[in-house]
Amino acid sequence: MHTPASPALPHPDELPAHAVDAATTHLRDILALAVEHGPGHAALMVHDERTPLSRALTEGYRSNLPHARFIDFDSATPEAVLAAFRAMAPKDLVVLVQSTNFRLDGFRIRVELFKLGLKVIEHVHLSRMPGLQSEHYIASLAYDPAYFRGTGRALKRRIDVAPHARVVGGGETLHFGSPFEPAKLNVGDYSEMNNVGGQFPIGEVFTEALDLEAVHGRVQVHVFGDTSYRSNRPEVPVTLVIERGRVVGTENATPAFQEVLDKITLDEGEVWVRELGFGLNRAFTRERRVDDIGTYERMCGIHLSLGAKHGVYPKPGFKRKDARYHIDVFAVTDAVYLGEERVYADGRWLCTN
Repeated sequence: MHTPASPALPHPDELPAHAVDAATTHLRDILALAVEHGPGHAALMVHDERTPLSRALTEGYRSNLPHARFIDFDSATPEAVLAAFRAMAPKDLVVLVQSTNFRLDGFRIRVELFKLGLKVIEHVHLSRMPGLQSEHYIASLAYDPAYFRGTGRALKRRIDVAPHARVVGGGETLHFGSPFEPAKLNVGDYSEMNNVGGQFPIGEVFTEALDLEAVHGRVQVHVFGDTSYRSNRPEVPVTLVIERGRVVGTENATPAFQEVLDKITLDEGEVWVRELGFGLNRAFTRERRVDDIGTYERMCGIHLSLGAKHGVYPKPGFKRKDARYHIDVFAVTDAVYLGEERVYADGRWLCTN
């Protein structure tokens, strides 16, 4: 009697088939809906094979870009990679799948590719998100244009006219007693931008107070970016006491958090609070996290930046050469008010138009 062979099991280090299938679906939407890559333009993918997540994303792109050129970064010379970039025509697509962050001497990859008029999709630091975190990362690539663009634009409209705002969470309130800088969108709509693409996952609206010294109050921090650029979650949220836009005290600060504050203070003299970020990506929550802080920054909720550095919004008295730090910290958030309108409750944004 013939016994049918059992299906081959995936290597224990590889992601399960459903995760690869999900990646393939999400990447198809990113290609079609976000960067609008079509058959009339070439595609080049530079990738590595170092991690299960990088291999899963590469497989997903192979399914969606059957005519693209694929280069394994670890098997190619820098000269060959640069030559491949320069052979592309404007509006062609370059995809970068990086377990760490590719380096080519003197060539700031994404910046230089944009200068060539190329569309860019960049995935970085994948090695920081092993195991189940890889599946969280894949989930974060799901692109719902109605949600990202609708909610993003609705928030921007409210931010741009808000006379003030407040963030309430854990019994604390942080007040922004000033109007805001024009909000910037990272929602997968590049129609009014010079460049198409960027680092994925996406999902963020950000601004900062026009008058930084109008920021005051208290806020609890449930995750912060530590000195290794990883998400650090203290057992008890750290409370920041903020006066005139600066951190002037803490409660329940861990040694790792104090190290961040000490570094900023040593090099900049004081700890400013600058960015007010509205994360939109519903794949990440306070409980569902990834270790890479630049990825977790899209978490559905509020994040702030500590340190004087924020190149998007030049401010008098802040010199680029002296501003060294932009450390993301994530606020315990129960409610967000823009003016008197509540725009956040129960872990979600309330405004859609």
